[in-house]
Amino acid sequence: MPGAISVCEHQNTPGRRHIKTSVDIAAIGVAAGTFPLLLLPQLPPWPWLMIIAAIALLLWRQTRNSVCQAMCWLLCGFLVASGSARVLVGQITALIGAPQNIIATVSSIRLQDEAPGRVIFRIEQVDGRWLLPALYFSAGWQQEIPCAGQRWRLQVRLRPVHAILNQGGFDSQRWALAQRQPLTGRITQAALLDPRCNLRQRIIHHAEQNIPAVNYKSVLLALAFGERTSLEKALRTLMLKTGIAHLMAISGLHVAMAAILVWLLLRGVQFFFPPYWIGYRFPLVVSWFFTVIYVWLAGGQPPAVRTGVALTLWMLLRIGGVQCSSWQVWLWCVSLILLCDPLAVLSDSFWLSVMAVASLIFWFDWVPLSERVRTTWFWAPVRWLHLQLGITLLLVPMQAGLFLGMTLTSLPANLWAVPLVSFLTVPLILLAIVLGALPTVSAALWWLADQTLLWVFIPLGYLQRGWVELGASSLLISLAGWLLVVCWRFNGWWHYAGGIAALALCGFLWRERPDPYRWRVDMLDVGHGLAVVISAQGKAVVFDSGGQWQSGNAAERYILPFLTWRSLAVEQIIISHNHLDHTGGLATLRQAFPQASVRSPQLGAGHLPCMVGVHWQWQTLDFRVLGPGKLVADAGNNDSCIVRVSDGQYSVLLTGDVELKGEALLLQQQRHLLPATVLQVPHHGSKTSSSSPFIRAVAPKAALASASRYNRWRFPAEKIVTRYVGYQADWHDTARSGQLSVFFFDKDWQIQGFREQLVPRWYHRWFGVMEDNE
Repeated sequence: MPGAISVCEHQNTPGRRHIKTSVDIAAIGVAAGTFPLLLLPQLPPWPWLMIIAAIALLLWRQTRNSVCQAMCWLLCGFLVASGSARVLVGQITALIGAPQNIIATVSSIRLQDEAPGRVIFRIEQVDGRWLLPALYFSAGWQQEIPCAGQRWRLQVRLRPVHAILNQGGFDSQRWALAQRQPLTGRITQAALLDPRCNLRQRIIHHAEQNIPAVNYKSVLLALAFGERTSLEKALRTLMLKTGIAHLMAISGLHVAMAAILVWLLLRGVQFFFPPYWIGYRFPLVVSWFFTVIYVWLAGGQPPAVRTGVALTLWMLLRIGGVQCSSWQVWLWCVSLILLCDPLAVLSDSFWLSVMAVASLIFWFDWVPLSERVRTTWFWAPVRWLHLQLGITLLLVPMQAGLFLGMTLTSLPANLWAVPLVSFLTVPLILLAIVLGALPTVSAALWWLADQTLLWVFIPLGYLQRGWVELGASSLLISLAGWLLVVCWRFNGWWHYAGGIAALALCGFLWRERPDPYRWRVDMLDVGHGLAVVISAQGKAVVFDSGGQWQSGNAAERYILPFLTWRSLAVEQIIISHNHLDHTGGLATLRQAFPQASVRSPQLGAGHLPCMVGVHWQWQTLDFRVLGPGKLVADAGNNDSCIVRVSDGQYSVLLTGDVELKGEALLLQQQRHLLPATVLQVPHHGSKTSSSSPFIRAVAPKAALASASRYNRWRFPAEKIVTRYVGYQADWHDTARSGQLSVFFFDKDWQIQGFREQLVPRWYHRWFGVMEDNE
């Protein structure tokens, strides 16, 4: 690899210019200048950007100096990236608040039998002025879903996205900004301007009419058009756990395969041409043209677009007779993508694509196949095995970082599924689309494609058992594959055996290193609901399990990813009362941790009792129940299980949804046990809780409330926040901060919020005004 990115040279053909090494410097500078956008806690203001632009201009005048040239391009990349982000934030600020009169085009595809739901619009004009660059927003639609391409005049009230943020969870706010879809809306008036559906919508609708009753229609639509919205949750999980999720959409692999198939077909057709008509440019350009059509058919999905950009660049280099290394082509593609769309750096799929290609280049450079193998009859299967082995080994860090796990059976799953999907399913799908004018033939091809998918999924149910969950402590160990390759290349197994063993031991010790704190309490961001995790020495107690909704619950979406990220084993579960925003994830938690005991104030639920007088020790902590006075058949707010957790020096009071009546009973019967360092604010900060006498009795140093930003009850009430602040309590809530973590040390304690301290990023900020919590 050293020296792989070097001077790019033309073939020795008269009249062709020499490409200077500054192309590589420019590409490195642009890419390196864009990457900080992923880590900046705040965007630089416009005056600072103007100063940076002036510095870049001064450096540009020193083009003979390679260091100045590199710094100039780096600053240019930073300017483009920061400027794009600044423009996006400015658009968000300008569009939220008052109702807007806009003209928008429907962007999302309407599928057959789709129930009313959310529609994605592309904003073209606001109050008669064109919006450049265009933004997208989603809005609920209760009538028949409009088709893609229709233009509407809308009166809409827009608000910025506000993600639920926890360690180990999906960062939907970063994803929304990367997709330029930072807004949601409530439409109050709608008038149809142009009822025509666009060509892609009509093609998809026609294809759906030709698809017969099959088992994997959702997968066929994902492979044909990149439409993954109808993929069943069980299928998504299965494909993730077997490492073949990249196959079930129009990925770079499929675009490249389509280009290769067209190229091979045209090369075959050239056999019948006169000799002077035969050349490499014709099949190259035509296959590129079909690639562009395929990318468009995919709806411009980012992985497909990136592959299209790479193939376009490669075609231009090939036609121009430019000779350069694979690393140079990779570098130029990355910088070109970031130059066209700097916000792509925020996208997980961008990093997966970039690292997948880099891993392949690294693998073939450092672990090449022997020349002797290339002359054997089994060359093709060995090369395929070699490629899949490299991808499996080198992409473990990305898999662990993004999906909190790795699959030990990824190699056999891909060896089985990729050839079937790439050489049978996808060609059959493409033929079915092309022959859509012949319904009978097209339906038969769709049916055959579905049959190939039946074969694809046969072994996957067994192979998904190879999924292994990995937490943050395992990320360093996940780099072992890269280390193995380096050691093998330098024959370091015997020469540096001691060093390798020491390095492996360091990685293990780093994973097993003790926490700097004695114990911690995490109030997770679960929207409207409550979930608190008390942890010490790798074990945890969960207090309440968040809410539940039609498509899932808080445990599977927020709590379990957090527990996996921190490698925690749940030993006890406490349910404060029998309301859905507190019990929604209980079944999922019990399924994940069947050995965990469950404690609640619920009579007849088969749980351990949670009532006054119950007291137990866990780790070094003392758990004491202060209420309710008795078990009840249906525990309501004032029957909440109230638990005081103490280490003898610091304490936390967990109150559930107790209201004024319950607080009064606590003051009457348990006043001497109420003082606490940290208080979980009762009932999400409702006006029906947190009386002044109760706050005075607890005298908390900090008050933590679990609430969502856009909740219909407008929790926490401003009156309650003011009351706590008036009693010298440090106020925090999950709506503003995301996950709230309280760390208890030997002689100190501290609170950190996800947005402010744990992962402070400009794209995690509270967009809009603080008073728009409605």
